Amino acid sequence: MNVHFSQEKLDKISEIIKRYPEGKQKSALLPVLHLAQDTFGGWLDTPVMDYVATLLQIEPIEVYEVASFYSMYNLKPVGKYLFEVCQTGPCMVNGSDNIIDYIKSKLHIGVGETTADGLFTLKTVECLGACGYAPMMQLGKTYREHLTKEKVDAIVEECRQKAAINN
Repeated sequence: MNVHFSQEKLDKISEIIKRYPEGKQKSALLPVLHLAQDTFGGWLDTPVMDYVATLLQIEPIEVYEVASFYSMYNLKPVGKYLFEVCQTGPCMVNGSDNIIDYIKSKLHIGVGETTADGLFTLKTVECLGACGYAPMMQLGKTYREHLTKEKVDAIVEECRQKAAINN
């Protein structure tokens, strides 16, 4: 796989690196990984992570360690709609386990799996910082809060309608 950023993206990376002291380009790793994930299909495969390591002049293992630690990075392909359901204490006390089980049943996938049509991926994550709205999940850049089976049904239908319009 031949992985390269456009000149515009390389300029953005240079701008990001300049935010940090000389010789500390590793500090740019998180935002550069976000840019890479957004650019290369919503996930980070090994050639992409190796390319990021080259750009930041660090060892590939340093990139792998960070990318595999944070749940915001996907190390395998994900669906068009990524359901990131919080599974920490406050959400669990308020029924996130039931919501996760319901999504698994409704979409016929397990945690970490993607539907056959490529539309949905279910992922469990640690605290998303919205404990007062539990159970909740992140869908793209938005939070979906006080989840119930009915709300999950509506979210799935909303996503299917958006996908149908955009195809």
